[in-house]
Amino acid sequence: MNQLSPTEPLIPAEYEKLVKGCEENPEDFNGWVYLLQYVEQENHLGVVRKAFDAFFLHYPYCYGYWKKFADIEKKHGNAQVAEEVYRRGVQAIPLSVDLWLHYMSFIKDNADHEDPETPGRIRAAYEHAVLAAGTDFRSDRLWEAYINWETEQEKLANVTAIYDRILGIPTQLYSQHLQRFKEHVQNNNPKHFLSEEEFVQLRVELAKANVAAAANEEGEEATPTESEELPAGTEDLPDPAKRVTEIENMRHKVIESRQEVFNQNEQEVSKRWAFEEGIKRPYFHVKALEKTQLSNWKEYLDYEIENGTPERVVVLFERCLIACALYEDFWTKYAKYLEGYSIDGVRHVYKKACTIHLTKKPNIHLLWAAFEEQQGNIAEARGILKALEEAVPALAMVRLRRVSLERRHGNLEEAEALLREAIASGGKNTSETSFYAVKLARQLLKVQRSLIKARKVLLDAIDKDQASPKLYLNLLELEYSGDRKVEFLQDFGSDINKLVAAYDEHQKLLKEHESTKRKAENGSQEPESKRQRTDEHSGSGHMMQGDNSAYNYNWYQQQYNNWGQNSWGQYNQYSQQYNQYYPPPPT
Repeated sequence: MNQLSPTEPLIPAEYEKLVKGCEENPEDFNGWVYLLQYVEQENHLGVVRKAFDAFFLHYPYCYGYWKKFADIEKKHGNAQVAEEVYRRGVQAIPLSVDLWLHYMSFIKDNADHEDPETPGRIRAAYEHAVLAAGTDFRSDRLWEAYINWETEQEKLANVTAIYDRILGIPTQLYSQHLQRFKEHVQNNNPKHFLSEEEFVQLRVELAKANVAAAANEEGEEATPTESEELPAGTEDLPDPAKRVTEIENMRHKVIESRQEVFNQNEQEVSKRWAFEEGIKRPYFHVKALEKTQLSNWKEYLDYEIENGTPERVVVLFERCLIACALYEDFWTKYAKYLEGYSIDGVRHVYKKACTIHLTKKPNIHLLWAAFEEQQGNIAEARGILKALEEAVPALAMVRLRRVSLERRHGNLEEAEALLREAIASGGKNTSETSFYAVKLARQLLKVQRSLIKARKVLLDAIDKDQASPKLYLNLLELEYSGDRKVEFLQDFGSDINKLVAAYDEHQKLLKEHESTKRKAENGSQEPESKRQRTDEHSGSGHMMQGDNSAYNYNWYQQQYNNWGQNSWGQYNQYSQQYNQYYPPPPT
């Protein structure tokens, strides 16, 4: 569909300029709007298709643009292509009543009414529409359009069957449907608006009731005579008076039976009415929603989850995510709900959120990666994290999640390579390189059991960032963790030279630490902006259990502000312990 035919003019230079701006900044909705206006005015079908296709990759919930695109194709005489555009649109946003109505009008306007199969195709399309969007609280217009079309086809039994469905669905105009159903019943013969099965059943029930009533009056057994044999078909009664009576009795019974369903439905509507009244913007827009709107959606979802059926919960989530597509909390809530019903459904929600609406929101990508890892799809989880890092580079939380993924699955060389790459890419940002150096040293020591490699990483980092107290603290703790070197030699060593050397090294580190600490107290500490980094939760188990704290960006920032303070132990505890044996050197 995107191929330009040889007869089409060259692509205008202005288009290239506009589309480049959209590609560089796809979140600029106004830029896209201007682009689409431009290509529509230019009437260049090739660039129209390219522009709209690119736009829908980012904003598929804008139902009005699907119609606009289809109208352009139709104007160029491409009815089949226009229908395909509509199909793509209702697949992308199946709860859009407006888009379905436009699509149905298009189908009817372009149908071959001489073809005997046309009514069947239109009916199938209406069925598809109400199955997709008919449980939406604001789907009344779609149901009415279906009823009106069946009425035009003079398929009154089909009209009754549609009313039987809508009278049991909580919708905004629920009471109006009952009133119109009563008019439908009163204006038509039951033989025409009832199915043959229901008509015969009602006739038998009424006949039995008449016989029983007559017998009761005469005090006799309720046995029909030959002239009162129960009718078993749909033929009219020969007696006009009895025929009129039967019709009125049938109408009464039909309405009475539907009234009970309506009453139950009315109760369901009343429970949801306040929530529905609180929805002021049911459609998609890039403009932020008010807090009251967001709170209303959340409370409505909580109510439906507790009281509704899974089908109604899913429909409400889908409605919510049209209006709240840019809020990841609702996507994650939806995914968590579906975990109890459909793994494929969860995957579909995460994929839709991360690849279309929230391409640069890290938290939901991390949740998706964790979910895939839980399902054993390690390659998929790895790809999700890598793609996120490419979309939003230089986020520590993402790099550390990639490292922990590789570590959990035994790929220690890859985990180490990722951390070394992060150190190298830090460049002149010593705070960043020091942060990753601490992480790498910890892994080398605690996971790979290599004290020598861990020490070298920290010493190399100190050469580049000599004023960092965190590096010294971690180096000191590293030496402690190496069997607490001085204490070990004191208690178990046999070589005094090694003990003295270890003591001297320990005292040197203490002195350097005190010096840097005084500098920090005198105002030479790192600026706040350099310390704002993210860190990863120390326990990978939290992530696998779905603990939201493992994905909270603010949590990472808070943790990073304190990294190195006590990451491998309490410095003061050890210094007090060693000062019992060794007095501090003179200053």
